[in-house]
Amino acid sequence: MPKLETLAEPVRQMMLSWPCIDNDEAPWTPMAKPLSGARLALVTTAGLHVRGDKPFIQDKAMPLDGGDTSYRIIPSSTEPKDIVQSHTSIAFDHTGIYRDINVTFPINRLQEMHRRGEIGSLADNYYSFMGAVRDVTGFIAKYGPDVAAKLKQDEVDVVLLTPT
Repeated sequence: MPKLETLAEPVRQMMLSWPCIDNDEAPWTPMAKPLSGARLALVTTAGLHVRGDKPFIQDKAMPLDGGDTSYRIIPSSTEPKDIVQSHTSIAFDHTGIYRDINVTFPINRLQEMHRRGEIGSLADNYYSFMGAVRDVTGFIAKYGPDVAAKLKQDEVDVVLLTPT
């Protein structure tokens, strides 16, 4: 991630004015059981998807706007070599993710924690969104509730969110 002072002034101003939604309605929910007895899912905004799946699309009219608020399903059994990134943001260095997907999507680490008994079980599917999207209407109105329903159907107790 570049430092603000190293960015060109127009990009710096855009980053400083990036919209951020305040959500005062989401209730704090303490864990009802220990992690060792919980079912865990992984959700990321890294723009990841299974190789061969539909890539995330950048809005060509607004290249710094992102635009694609849809999501991709990544089965928790997917091998890291079969997960690719189509996130279009220029605001971060992709090198770490290319070298080791676990940097942002700790699929192997969660499997290890499950084998050691530190996590009760892993959800059947994980979910990926693309970050760097200014208009989050699609997240709020459609895709967020859709993923929430899928997580609930899979009886997920805990979601590990990994922003990018």
